[in-house]
Amino acid sequence: MVMTKVFDKLKDLQEILVHKYDLERKVREAPKQLTSQEELLDRMKKEFIGKNTDYEEAKAKVARLQSELDEAVKSRESGEKGMDNITTHREYEALDRQISEASLKEQDIRKDLQKEEKTLADLNDNLKQVEAMIKSQEADLNAGRASLDKELNSYKSELAALQKKENKITPDLDQEILFKFERIIQRNTQGIVAVKNGVCQGCCMFLPAQFANEVRKNEDILFCPYCSRILYYEEASEDQKQSFTGSLANLDDDDDFEDDFEDEDEENEEKEAAGDDDEIFDEEDDIDDDENEEDDIDDEDDDQS
Repeated sequence: MVMTKVFDKLKDLQEILVHKYDLERKVREAPKQLTSQEELLDRMKKEFIGKNTDYEEAKAKVARLQSELDEAVKSRESGEKGMDNITTHREYEALDRQISEASLKEQDIRKDLQKEEKTLADLNDNLKQVEAMIKSQEADLNAGRASLDKELNSYKSELAALQKKENKITPDLDQEILFKFERIIQRNTQGIVAVKNGVCQGCCMFLPAQFANEVRKNEDILFCPYCSRILYYEEASEDQKQSFTGSLANLDDDDDFEDDFEDEDEENEEKEAAGDDDEIFDEEDDIDDDENEEDDIDDEDDDQS
């Protein structure tokens, strides 16, 4: 097969594979769209179970208090009825004490009962709210699942159509090259790119001149040594050539600037070295002057003696 046709097939296959891998990714990630809704529904159900437990406990407490209240009322009423049949003062005191204690107990129980009944009513309202929210969330989740199923079916239909196109192209291609090509596209989305002005259009790296010439011949399938993409030669437009030439000129200007900068550094180093020599000579002169002064002092001492 002529290499031009091979490259054309690879370009067509690249479009198919990019779309295919994108759809496969969407199929894998689609169920995650409902994860947050499912987690929210689970939290609501746990909340409902907790509140329902509290509700049942409050309900049992209300029933117990109601039973205690009934007993207190009966005790008070029994004492009040007994007042009509008392014959002694001691009987009167006993019944009066029974009535007083029963009345106090009745009042305390009524207060507790009213408090617990209010708690029970609040819990009941909360349960109804949570239950309504659960039903609403379940409806949303079911709608989301239906929409997701429809979306997945659409993806699968597209994938089936792409697979048919892929099957028409791949039999004529070398299987080893095809394997590498698919791996590259999965990693970089581009498996075949052009070479313009000796530059790989995939990774924008300059190719070795000899290698670029081999690509230009279009005699074999060659892979970029930097990004591993399959390469084919494409003539650059005049604007691209001028832009490329300008880029090279800028590189030369940068080199000249660096050379000038280096020359200037060398001149500065020479000047600094010359300055150091002058300082050395000055120090030697100072030393000679000091020695002469010492000789003069010695001569004066000899004359005095």
